[in-house]
Amino acid sequence: MKLNIVPARAGAQWVRSGLQTFAKRPLAFMVLFMLSMTVVSLISRLPLLGPLLTLALLPATTLGFMAAAEYASSLEARPQAAGIFLAAFRAVRTDIRPLAVLGALYAVLIPVVVGASAVIDGGQFARVYLLGEPVSRELAQSGAFQAAGWLAMLLYLPLSLTFWHAPALIHWHHVPPVKSLFFSFVACLKTFKALLVFMLVWLGVLAGAGILLSAVSLLLGAVGLFGSDGAGVESVVGLLVMGGATVTATMFFTSLWFSFRNTFESE
Repeated sequence: MKLNIVPARAGAQWVRSGLQTFAKRPLAFMVLFMLSMTVVSLISRLPLLGPLLTLALLPATTLGFMAAAEYASSLEARPQAAGIFLAAFRAVRTDIRPLAVLGALYAVLIPVVVGASAVIDGGQFARVYLLGEPVSRELAQSGAFQAAGWLAMLLYLPLSLTFWHAPALIHWHHVPPVKSLFFSFVACLKTFKALLVFMLVWLGVLAGAGILLSAVSLLLGAVGLFGSDGAGVESVVGLLVMGGATVTATMFFTSLWFSFRNTFESE
């Protein structure tokens, strides 16, 4: 296994490659994402262990998308939809045990990271994030709650780098779970500029989608297609936001494979 020190511009190429791969079979990738989210949603409703099991599924979900993206990108012709689903399923099934270990570590570390924000707001942000407690407008606007969120985000950054490549290292290079975390963290530090560009480009995509949706909502309100009370406009905009979020999240997961493929090579 060889680590490539890629330039910063590689981050933009990862996004471009992910979008191109998604465009080959957009419906299949979206169905794969929605199936994954449905499973996560059902498991999250289990008493006591539901939220932790939901966190533990993230490494397996990430690997499934990376395997599907590898399959789709390796074919010059349009890939079969069934092949995309089979590639994701086989990858997860092959490494289910080390992925379970990785998921257990993630499910333990996330509450620790988020719980650390309790030193600022007494645990309000942690309860909202981990337990799904409702957020009032007063709570969301409070300085302590916002500061706790920023602290949790700051602490989550090194954790996300630690797990970024770990599922792929387990599957494609047969690295044990704990070692995969170490190698992932080192690789992310070495290619941090490219990862930063990668995330900034995706933030730009999100901002552009938000501007587009705002323009659509204003146009619908101006032409008065859905009545004067605005309820119809809100419903349509809500559907557009949900659809846009689904498409964007699917494309993001599809692009993760290219950040790994360009960073590690087999010797």
